[in-house]
Amino acid sequence: MTLLQLEGVSVRFGERAVVDSVDLAVAEHEIVCVLGPSGSGKSTLLRVVAGLQPVAAGRVLLGGADQAAVPVHRRGVGLMFQDHQLFPHRDVGGNVAFGLRMRGASKESSEARVTELLELVGLPGAQGRAVASLSGGEQQRVALARALAPSPRLLMLDEPLGQLDRGLRERLVVELQGLFSRLGTTVLAVTHDQGEAFALADRVVVMRDGRIAQAGTPLEVWERPASEFVARFLGFENVVPAVVSGGVAATPWGKVAVPAGAAEGDRRVLIRPAGVVLSPGGLGCEVVSRTFRGTHVALLLRPEVGPGLEAECELAGAPAVGDRVAVTFAPGEVVVLPGE
Repeated sequence: MTLLQLEGVSVRFGERAVVDSVDLAVAEHEIVCVLGPSGSGKSTLLRVVAGLQPVAAGRVLLGGADQAAVPVHRRGVGLMFQDHQLFPHRDVGGNVAFGLRMRGASKESSEARVTELLELVGLPGAQGRAVASLSGGEQQRVALARALAPSPRLLMLDEPLGQLDRGLRERLVVELQGLFSRLGTTVLAVTHDQGEAFALADRVVVMRDGRIAQAGTPLEVWERPASEFVARFLGFENVVPAVVSGGVAATPWGKVAVPAGAAEGDRRVLIRPAGVVLSPGGLGCEVVSRTFRGTHVALLLRPEVGPGLEAECELAGAPAVGDRVAVTFAPGEVVVLPGE
């Protein structure tokens, strides 16, 4: 069942469309992450749903009801910002209970709910702690507990882990995914970090210039980017113009086999780094740089013809900078991109 429905939503700042005719549906209990570079409109989209940003056109529906005349505090949504916005003069328990008290909950029920939520987010017994004594990760957990306290029908997260170091972000995103699954929370989150989005989301939405460039499961978006923009946003650099015909793409690197059924004609072709295979008798290249990535080595190659190539290889036997190697291309890692 659809909980949130955006129909042709547009937001304008002067003559510029920050959000441009966006249609989006979020089902109950679904986790949707909106990805995009700065200025793509993703945070504005959250503010529209929360009622903090008026629209120039379109409708926002929650549970099938148009929210145009519904004030922020009656929409039943929770919103958690990147900077947490905790109240420094209140202790942890006071911060978590704030929304409950604003809704008239009794002291006893508030205390029980605070206890429950602090246990859920991994801070049992922290009610009396001062906000200033908390680490960044702990503050993030308190902000999350506060957002969850009134049991919002929709929880929205705006770059929730953006101020944390990478190791802590990676650990917390796994915890968040498990927590939301247990609670059955419907989540709409925005982030610029694709790893964070892909680990958390049931569905990923990529935005560009106020429009949705692609939407799908993390696997769908990763395996089949809808455009060169999406491919490059995901970090893929091996994208070149090509002419596709008869299962083969004529590229600046030579002829490359493409998957069966690929669209033909003038196209853009993506070759994932994992598909650039070190193999005798292939395209000659010089190793320009190599980077250790834990499970593999990332290589930047300078081919005899065409632009630079990114490749991956196993740790054992990885070539050194300055070595000459030859490469071939694995068809399963080649994507013929749709038009922009």
